[in-house]
Formats: sequence, C-alpha cells, structure tokens
Amino acid sequence: MYIKKLKIGNVELDNNILLAPMAGVTDLSYRKICKKYGNPGLVCTEMISSKGLFYNDKKTEQFLALNEEKSPIAIQIFGSDPIIMGQATKIVEKYADIIDINMGCPAPKVVKNGDGSKLLLNLVLIGQIVEEVVKSTNKPVTVKIRKGWNDENIVAVEAAKIIEVAGAKAITVHGRTREQYYSGQVDLEIIKKVKEAIHIPVIGNGDVKTSEDAKKMFEYTGVDGIMIGRGVLGRPWEINNIIQELKTGKIISDKTPKEKLEIIKEHIEFEIKEKGEYVGVREMRKHICWYLKTLPNSSQVRQVVNQLESKNEVIHTLEKYFNGIA
Repeated sequence: MYIKKLKIGNVELDNNILLAPMAGVTDLSYRKICKKYGNPGLVCTEMISSKGLFYNDKKTEQFLALNEEKSPIAIQIFGSDPIIMGQATKIVEKYADIIDINMGCPAPKVVKNGDGSKLLLNLVLIGQIVEEVVKSTNKPVTVKIRKGWNDENIVAVEAAKIIEVAGAKAITVHGRTREQYYSGQVDLEIIKKVKEAIHIPVIGNGDVKTSEDAKKMFEYTGVDGIMIGRGVLGRPWEINNIIQELKTGKIISDKTPKEKLEIIKEHIEFEIKEKGEYVGVREMRKHICWYLKTLPNSSQVRQVVNQLESKNEVIHTLEKYFNGIA
C-alpha cells in the first residue's frame, strides 16, 4: 500500500524510500553501507558546488569519484548562477541517473552566496535555474526545497509550481523553513499542499525515523515517496526496516550488538579504501558516534574513539566495548 516503485522521468526506482543527500555524510562509503543494509530506492551524493565544477576545483571533483557505484544514483549540485549550473550539469550528467538541485540547504556558508535555501527568496531565479539545468541534460532533473525562508515567506507551493513548469520530474519538500533549520516539528500540511498543487512526484522529507513516522507522512500528505536523512544516522539498516514494516505490518527486530559491530567494521573498511587510513579513520569518528549513540554506557568509548588515529586501535576499542555489552 505504501511501498511501491517510483518513476522519476525515465528512471524507475525499486522502492519509494530514498536516502537524503547530507553534506559531510553521504560519501561513497556511506552510500555503499546504506545500499547494502538499507536498500533505499535511490541514494544521492553530497551536494556539489556548481562553481567548483565549472572552475575545475580538484577537491570538488572528488565528489564524483563514484568508482562504478551501482545505479541508481542522483548527483546533487547547488548554485545560483543559471549558466554555471547548466555547465555543471553537463559535467556531472555522465555519472548520474538523476540530477538533483539543492534549493534547501540552510547552512550560512551556502546561503551567504545566494545558494541553497536563499533561492526561496527569488522565485524567478528558481525557474531560470531549473530551466537551464533541464535544458543541459537528457537525465531527469529533481529539486529539493524547504517550506520557505521563514514564517513570513512560505513559498513551497508557489516554488513547486514554477519548478514543475520549468521541467523538473520530481520535487522533495522538507517541511521546515530555513530559519528553523532542523528545530521544531516538520510541517506535514505544507507538504500536502505541494502534493495537491502539482502533477509530478512529490517526496516528503523531515522527521522520519520509524515506519510509524513514514506511515503518518504517507497518509497525511499523500506523497509519492519519502526521503530520510538524519533519521538513519548510525542506523543505515533502518531504511530496510521501514520498508519491510510498511509492507508486512510486522516490527523488525533491531540488529544485535554483534551485527552492529560487523557493520561498523565494514563501514570503516569502505572508508579507508576510498580515502586512506589517515583521512578514513577521522571521517569515521562521527559515524561511530552515531552508531554508538543509543547503546549503553557508550559516552566514554565515543570520547576515546575520537582521539584514535589508526584502524587497528579503533577496531580493538570497539571490539572490547561490544564484547562488554553483548
């Protein structure tokens, strides 16, 4: 009833529970772990600067190191110059099944340049950017937006209509304003209004951590799919749990400590393979903290892991901790 295939342009996804792009999180290793244990219908890269691509910034180009990652994958780009966004699209389209435009990021360093959610204050520019990106590729284009800039500027419905006319094939709506960041409750009503206002698929985003949360969003808003980000940090298997629980109505048992440890170790190996031990171990610190967050007496081991610099030290520390709680 809730879980179904989702068609975005000419791309058909196996299911309609999607992994959200998250800056500093959804790198290749995290996407691989989520695909293996979570089975999302679509994964997406971290957002990539269109200007960085346009000016051949080497650090920016690292985001395109997909290493023959299995399809489907969306590549998310951001920027506020329509021409540069179009040129960036031409660079990334050969790697992507879907091109996603970020118009929802609330980070100060992004909005100060007029990018991300700042675009919600300029609906004309939103239309120009989407038109240019659509014109620059044969791949389906999607857009991620927020409810609005603040409570005085709730523009999601109007923006969605413009985005649809400009040629996008789906829209993701995060039910908060930029001013809210991630505080307060997500507004399901605005997501519902967007769904009722346009004809292309609408994907709801915000506060989904469990199958009950997903069910509530599906039933209240009528969305075609759901995108989950922060709700699965440290729990990449939770997407599959949500899918199975919505399909069967039966609650899935949580992973055992032993299973969690094996997934963390596999994640570490993926990260080090992609980035080397020095960077990989440091990149994994935040992920390990998320994995351990809800486990008993984990605060001390999290502090220890944040100081460790070698793979062997990290794994030894984790094995000792998990053996103690098994």
